[in-house]
Amino acid sequence: MEERNNMEEKRNPAVDGQEAELHKQQENAQEQELSEEQKAPATEEANGREPKKKALREAERKVRELQEKLTAAEKDRDTAAASLAKEKDDYLRLMAEFDNFRRRTSQEKLELVSVAASDTIKGLLSVLDDCERAMKVLSESNDSDAAKEGTALIYDKLMDYLKSKGLAVIEAMGKEFDTDLHEAVAKFPAQEEGQKGKVFDVVQTGYTLNGKVIRFAKVVVAC
Repeated sequence: MEERNNMEEKRNPAVDGQEAELHKQQENAQEQELSEEQKAPATEEANGREPKKKALREAERKVRELQEKLTAAEKDRDTAAASLAKEKDDYLRLMAEFDNFRRRTSQEKLELVSVAASDTIKGLLSVLDDCERAMKVLSESNDSDAAKEGTALIYDKLMDYLKSKGLAVIEAMGKEFDTDLHEAVAKFPAQEEGQKGKVFDVVQTGYTLNGKVIRFAKVVVAC
């Protein structure tokens, strides 16, 4: 026992230092192994999160792309709707203008036909006047009845045809004088009080065509 103690007392300090250094290195190695063991799960966890983050970023990118496409589609839809509304408005305006043009053209055609017919009938009024004068002369003469009947027949046929086109005789004899229908060419003293202001005689027959005066009746008015 005493020898052992003496041997321990006689140990070399350098050897003790080496042993202490070796012990320290062993402790450091153990701590490093422990540290690496602790870090390994964290590294594995970090490595497992990386794909998830990448997938999340990819999903977010796709969402942004879809939102951009949706915004563009909505903009195109609004533009198309506005264009369609404008085209529809232009179409309605064009149809309204065409309808007005068609009506105006039809009205102008009717007026043209009416004016042409009026001019033609006005030209035939002098023929009616001649027929009336001829019948009056024949009625006062001793000519044959054939001449009278022939003239009356021509007058009646012509008058019937013109009446079918809207011609009408203005009744004037014995009527109250009307400036809308009659034209006074002379005045005659009334023999009776009730004749004043009335037509005493008809110098020229007046006519209306479809209700419109085309020639005033020339009359003598009692006053």
